Amino acid sequence: MPKSTPKRLGDVLVREGVVTEEQINEALQRRERGEKIGEALIRFGHCTDSQIVDALSDSLGIKRVNLGLIYVDDQVLKLLDEDFVTRSKIMPINISGRRLIVATNDPLDFPTLENVRLKTGMNVEAVIATKNDIDTAIARYYGFSKTLKSLGIEVESKKKEDEKFYEELTKEPEKDSTESPIIGLVNQILLTAVKTEASDIHIDPTDIEFKIRYRIDGVLSTERELPKVILPKLVSRIKVMSHMDITDSRTPQDGRIKTVIEGRPVDLRISTLPTVRGEKVVMRVLDLSRDSKGLDRLGLSEKDRKTFLRMIRRPNGIVLVSGPTGSGKTTSLYACLDQLNSTDVNIITVEDPVEIELEGVNQVNVNPDIDFTFVTALRSILRQDPNIIMIGEIRDVDTAQISVKAALTGHLVLSTIHTNSAVKTIGRLIDMGIDPFLVASSLSGIVAQRLVRRVCNVCAKTEVPTENEKEIFERHGMEIKKVRRAVGCTSCNNKGYKGRVAVFEMLDVNETIVRMISNHEKEYDILEQAKKDGTRVLVEAGLDKVKDGITTVEEILKLGLDME
Repeated sequence: MPKSTPKRLGDVLVREGVVTEEQINEALQRRERGEKIGEALIRFGHCTDSQIVDALSDSLGIKRVNLGLIYVDDQVLKLLDEDFVTRSKIMPINISGRRLIVATNDPLDFPTLENVRLKTGMNVEAVIATKNDIDTAIARYYGFSKTLKSLGIEVESKKKEDEKFYEELTKEPEKDSTESPIIGLVNQILLTAVKTEASDIHIDPTDIEFKIRYRIDGVLSTERELPKVILPKLVSRIKVMSHMDITDSRTPQDGRIKTVIEGRPVDLRISTLPTVRGEKVVMRVLDLSRDSKGLDRLGLSEKDRKTFLRMIRRPNGIVLVSGPTGSGKTTSLYACLDQLNSTDVNIITVEDPVEIELEGVNQVNVNPDIDFTFVTALRSILRQDPNIIMIGEIRDVDTAQISVKAALTGHLVLSTIHTNSAVKTIGRLIDMGIDPFLVASSLSGIVAQRLVRRVCNVCAKTEVPTENEKEIFERHGMEIKKVRRAVGCTSCNNKGYKGRVAVFEMLDVNETIVRMISNHEKEYDILEQAKKDGTRVLVEAGLDKVKDGITTVEEILKLGLDME
């Protein structure tokens, strides 16, 4: 380390302009016993954790990492115990030869790093992470290990002593214990899902074990493999929480859990499915604390935003959002509702089920068990003097017909539909039995969308495009001079991608399109006219994201879109 490099955290923060000398002195005088200077500065509001980490990374040349998606091997965790890492606010993340890589919030805390070296007998290399990331990683890894030990499971040895496991699981909790081991395991599974921002949790049985998998940024990855003997108890606990029938393991069941995890409200949709190897469970995770409302959160280009606003601000008509399952259609609809929500309009939604509760919006859950379907709900809603109606999905001819009727009688109708593109939605409605004239008269606009992964900003490389990539762009009348490549690092769990962004295709149904639909013209001709009017098809919108360095050509190719 150069001699000119400051040896104290406060010196670095002052030199980098994050805080002043006066603020450092105040924090030193007023900090609590045992509190580090960085923690005191954050508590007094002089700076943020992220600002401290960025300043240290720039000044000291030490790499910053995001621990949210990093996988830490059990062999690494065994080197340091939970009490030590919690007290020292560090997280071991990898072993490279005789080097132990440790994430810390304060790389200038040399006594702690020296303690790590003495405890492990290894050379220590520090990387920087935020305190929140370190706390999350400790809870995710050490918490899981502690929970499994309470079940009598040693993951690293993968013991198959079923009788012992069963005895541990079925015994009553100790008198001073607030929860049984199996409850702790379920809680840890949910905690990890929220911490890693997973959209789904999969519990998949195999012959001798079961896997816990998380879908993160649209990709499934295995988090744990556990002995199958604990699966029945685990499934039973989930069923109890979601008000399912725990005695029925032969038929599929659906349920819901509303809970709070570390102060964050979470909504879980549970689905069980009997398979030949046991019951499979999938839990859709909706973190209600995340701000997913508002059109500005969708990642729309300025042109697409104006088009979208023009569609939904019309006093009547149908605006449809199309795409496959998991493409973010419902998020887009909620963003529209948030945009339109005001005290001078009556908004009513019909959903299966309600995903996010919105203040000022009348939301209705359908219930097929009592014959309260989309159709019956819509008939009642039309007598409630609504201005705007949101329908979770148009999935049958009856729902489509009532939606058209509502649009033609002065209501704005928002809904989703499963089609591959905006123009194909027109044909889908006609195939359902809706007269082309009524389709033309009621449609205001169609939005087709997909989700693609964002290239990781930490490790992405900028390179010259290949000839094949240039050819793809040229076929769509576009030019590309540089592209960003996914590489992989600790920040993105060696995936090369982190987070997702939506790609949109906007079809504004103008007078020309209305006339073409009424005249039964072909989808191809309607598409060509839409392009002349300014519509960018999904593949072109995706290539725009590549050009902007947000994603890669590989991600666009995975969408299975027509690249011709």
